[in-house]
Amino acid sequence: MSLPLRRPSRDPDRPVPALPRGPSRRGRRTGLRAAALGLAGLVTLGVAEPPAVGPQGLGDRLFPTLGNTGYDVTSYDVTLDYSGHNDRPMNATTEITARATSELDHLNLDFARGAVRSVKIGGLAARHEQHGEDLVLTPPSHISQGQELKISVEHTSDPRIKNDGGWIRTSDGLAMANQADAAHRVFPCNDHPSDKALFTFHITAPQQLTAVANGLPLRPGTRAGRRTWTYRTTHPMATELAQVSIGKSSVLLRHGPHGLPLRDVVPTAHRTALAHWLAKTPGHVSWMERKIGPFPFEAYGVLIANARTGFELETQTLSLFEKALFTSDHLPAWYVESVMVHELAHQWFGDSVSPRRWSDVWLNEAHATWYEALYAQEKGDHRASLEARMRHAYEQSDGWRAEGGPPAAPKTPSPGQKISIFRPIVYDGSALVLYALRQKIGPAAFDRIEREWVTRHRDGVADTADFVQLASQISGEDLTAFFQGWLYGDRTPPMPGHPQWAPRKGADKPGAKGAAPGHGAKGAAPGHGAKGAAPTPGGPKGAAGNPGKPA
Repeated sequence: MSLPLRRPSRDPDRPVPALPRGPSRRGRRTGLRAAALGLAGLVTLGVAEPPAVGPQGLGDRLFPTLGNTGYDVTSYDVTLDYSGHNDRPMNATTEITARATSELDHLNLDFARGAVRSVKIGGLAARHEQHGEDLVLTPPSHISQGQELKISVEHTSDPRIKNDGGWIRTSDGLAMANQADAAHRVFPCNDHPSDKALFTFHITAPQQLTAVANGLPLRPGTRAGRRTWTYRTTHPMATELAQVSIGKSSVLLRHGPHGLPLRDVVPTAHRTALAHWLAKTPGHVSWMERKIGPFPFEAYGVLIANARTGFELETQTLSLFEKALFTSDHLPAWYVESVMVHELAHQWFGDSVSPRRWSDVWLNEAHATWYEALYAQEKGDHRASLEARMRHAYEQSDGWRAEGGPPAAPKTPSPGQKISIFRPIVYDGSALVLYALRQKIGPAAFDRIEREWVTRHRDGVADTADFVQLASQISGEDLTAFFQGWLYGDRTPPMPGHPQWAPRKGADKPGAKGAAPGHGAKGAAPGHGAKGAAPTPGGPKGAAGNPGKPA
């Protein structure tokens, strides 16, 4: 996700601020565990059997009630019946295929913002109770470890509540933004990135509307003035990356490198005005493939929503963007393109390789910000220097750590603002860690780490310990102590190769001059603005005052 701090100035000599950024099979654990590495804060998610009744969670430090134990989801099949009115609940059915990982007499799903009409497990009626944001199911008979589960929930999905994730109401329909924990506000699920699954979506809508979702389309069906669209993924996906868009849209088809299907979804009324931006995507994909290898999914595209979200979002195979990002007349083209590359980079970092726990989100945003910054430097003007951007981040880093915690141990979300974990330290503050790593081990070893990371953990989940182990293995030196300081320290370590770099005086005090102000999810830290500083287009999710923010 990307949330820019502030858009570039119309003054060509004024630097552009950075964008702090706007997501192996599941469960594969490679590398040294936290105990072996001695890295603070790497707590393994809980695996205990669910309690008798009531809410539970996987024990994620940032979202302790999110996710559920006792089963592993292998697929979702979600059916939505849209009336054409985005201010009304819609009827829905969610079918879940899972495998029990323990003995169960009941199980929990994450679900909120909908009425449950009925539940079946194995084709038989099951009792259900709502406890907070948990839907507790009691099957008609005991479930044994290893048993396959077929769960069907008939429910409603309600788009009427705004500003806390899930459905986004556009000018002509709906889109979806589920990061970090809002998929369960749309459909029942095990809403944690560590439990990835295959998805199928069936969306029925009036004939004049177009529906799209993650993956590839199957043949649409028609009945009585309505059309049913079906989309299916061929790679597992985290629930927070699900995307469904319904509206008066055009789907533009083309091909990228190696025949990769590219489909962009744009408001039909703005198709011509946006066409030249959409034509950039094949080149962006080629650029990323030269850096880190083949695109990891079956398709890619850009979804442009006519809505004000405050962020852009890396929903799998179809990234979500605000229309305003492309229609603001004061944004340099290289800046807009670098935001597009940020979300594209997430398809490898965050989507294909998903975080094992939300404290590992720095792995997503550091890399997306890194490739965004590299692209900006290659394509931009004098404001887009990577070294200047990283030096500025270094000056601010102590303040960002004080405000949001160190990169791999971020502070918990602000009350009522769950995406406030996306602070500046997660974006440029974490890209700074990658810059320090490259400075220490050299560009060649760094590039090998990047390629091996997305290859080794493709379609799976991984964590900070995995990254530390891989970096140590490829570099040929034990980097545990190096990462301990850079990822968990309250203060920023000295920068290899730049002994003259120093934190800004007083930047370790939140709110002090030069430190990033506490912005929460909305309203990211303002850009630095100093002459010659890095033009950083990427920013935390939901920055205030920006025409169109990346996430």
